This record gives sequence, C-alpha cells and structure tokens, in this order.
Amino acid sequence: MSPANAPLAGYRILDLTAVVSGPLASMVLADQGAEVIKIEPPAGDYTRAAANRRGGESANFLNNNRGKRSVVLDLKRPEGREVALRLAGRADVLMQNFRPGVIERMGLDEAAVRAAAPNIVYCSISGFGEHGPYAARPVYDPLVQALSGLATVQGGSDEARPRLVRTILPDKLTGYLAAQAITAALLARERGGGGTHVRVSMLAAVVDFLWHSDMGSQTFVGDELPQAQAASFIDLIYETADRHISVAVQTDAQWRALCEVLERPQWLEDPRFATPALRQEHVDERLVLTQEVLRERSAGEWLERLQAAGVPCAPVLTRSEMIAHPQVQANALVLEQDHPSAGRLRQARPAATFDDAAAVGAPAPRLGEHGRAVLAEAGYGEAEIERLVAKGVLGEGPR
Repeated sequence: MSPANAPLAGYRILDLTAVVSGPLASMVLADQGAEVIKIEPPAGDYTRAAANRRGGESANFLNNNRGKRSVVLDLKRPEGREVALRLAGRADVLMQNFRPGVIERMGLDEAAVRAAAPNIVYCSISGFGEHGPYAARPVYDPLVQALSGLATVQGGSDEARPRLVRTILPDKLTGYLAAQAITAALLARERGGGGTHVRVSMLAAVVDFLWHSDMGSQTFVGDELPQAQAASFIDLIYETADRHISVAVQTDAQWRALCEVLERPQWLEDPRFATPALRQEHVDERLVLTQEVLRERSAGEWLERLQAAGVPCAPVLTRSEMIAHPQVQANALVLEQDHPSAGRLRQARPAATFDDAAAVGAPAPRLGEHGRAVLAEAGYGEAEIERLVAKGVLGEGPR
C-alpha cells in the first residue's frame, strides 16, 4: 500500500486494462499513491508471456505494473462480472481498454458500472477512437504511427519513405495522457462535478502530439502548404574520430560559438548562414560542413571544447552507458528493488517526484497474488471466496 503522504493516497483504481497504454497509465497513478487493483484474465495480462524473462516474469510486464495488486477474475462468467461490479462499488476509477463494443458485451460498460458506483470516474482507452470505420479494428502501435501521419513526419517529407519511431510512442503517450486526464477528472469530482467518462484514444493522442511542432503546414485553413521537402536529411547526430555526439545550435550566439570552436570563422561571413532563417533554409549544407570538421577529433575533445564555449552538446550513449552516466546517477533516475520471483530489478523512477513521497511503489505483482485479500476487503467471507476459487471464477495466486 502507498504511503499516506503520496499525492493520490486514498484513491482506489480498478484496472481492467492490458498490454501497455492502460497499464502504464495506472502505474503512473500507483506511483503517485493510488491503490491500483489490476483485474487479469485467467491467463494473465498478455505481456506476462512476453520474451526477456526471469523467474517466470517478463520485463515488459514488470516495467508497466509496478505498485499494483493482482486479482484474477474470469469476466466471461456472470459471477466474475458480479465480483468486478462489487469491487467497482468501492473504487474511485475504473479503467478499460477493450475494443469498442467488447466491454458492453461483458456487461461492464459505463451504465452497468455506474449503477454500482454512481460517482465513479470511468476511463476508456481505445486505439482508433470509439467511432468511425476503424473503431472496431484491432490496433497495434505501428498502425497508429501510420494512420496519424507520424511515420510520414519521421520520414521527413511526404515524398520520402515513411519511417516508424523505434519505440512504441503512441502506446506510451496515450498512457501518460490517460493518467493526467484521470487525475483531472478526480479533481473535478472533488469540486462537486461528479463522476465523468474519460475517453482517450491512441490516434487522438498522437494527432494532438504532432500538432504542436509538426503540423504548421496544415494550420492555416485555405493556405495549407505541401510538405514535399524534408527539413533535413541529416539527423543532429555527428561522427567524430571515435564515436557519435549530438550538437544543436539555435541562437546567433551559439552559431558564432560553434564556428569559433570548429575554427571556421569564414562561416560567419557566408551569406547562407547569416540569420537563423537562412541557416534553416540551408540546413543540409550547414550540417554537412559541420560533420566534416567534427570527424577530425575525438568525441571527448569536442565535447570539452563545445561545453566550454556554451554550445549545446551531449554524447550519444548506449542503454548501458546511459544507466552509468553521472547525470543520470546524480538525479537517481534509475532505481533498483527486489521482486519475489524475478529477483533484483532495475527500473526508471517516476519522472515527476513529490516532496516526502516514496519514489516507487512495490514491484509488479505475481499473477493473482492479491485476489483473496482484495475480495476479503470487499466483504467476501472465506467460504464464499473458496467457492469462487473452486468454480474457477477467482484465480488462485501464489500462497
């Protein structure tokens, strides 16, 4: 259970979600103090079976379900549904990310849940949204990257080959947005607004995400611009004599400092680079010239010189190097804890921290680990719990 001083201490979340977007959202709430009861089918959350395992636990599941309690319920059976509704009656929030129409067939749609818990915050997370020709289709992260335009943005221009971002950005972005929206709904309820239905889709999350920096060409209605030319075919990742670094300059002062460090004063007189707008217009020429010079010395020497001159720069790190980097360690961005099955774990701490609140909750639960305890807290007697276990409605966790 979370410490009493955590910001969301005292709130209870009934989490019916699986895979990443929903579980990440509820883990954020758990890290912030909420009690999260994760309802899993008899086979468990799909990510429990993912690769990269130890002690019967997958890294994927462990990294998205910290701080929760696991209850295995067969929601396809009427008695499983009744247990879920009884647990919802004690919850502040119910979360689900089934495809549109599935939760209704299960009898756990908003109307059914609100009959048991009139003031509950009901959160639905979907892939493509609840309406339209794609609403009921199966969805995975690459499909959302494709449909949202993100893959085209990543490719550079409308005519370039589209590229996927090499991480499941739509899933994770949706999780963070859902957590924020749930918190806002709880705040509104505290102010007398009652429970509400929070709806977040992966497609909406990415379209919103893109608009703030990548959709300027589509902003002025009637004056849309073609996006046929890429901003640059070069990433701001440079080769040096021994490894890669990143260097990024925006202001005139940073550009002058870069030219001085690279010992290329003639660039300051080059009309192509006279203003920020011109430097952007001629971005490829500028970056090619910069790359040619940076190959001449080692990363360590360049980073020392650039930093001393106030030029924004950083080394390009591997995963292992990132964990050991002094900047990461100084801010305790990666923590360790013990799991009863998987052993010693290394995980990222929550990005947002709060004074005097614990950094992380307990490690992710084993399948069905808290079923008996949660039902007992909901008023089920021992005999009734044994009956539900015997009938396969309630899964038997580790004892």
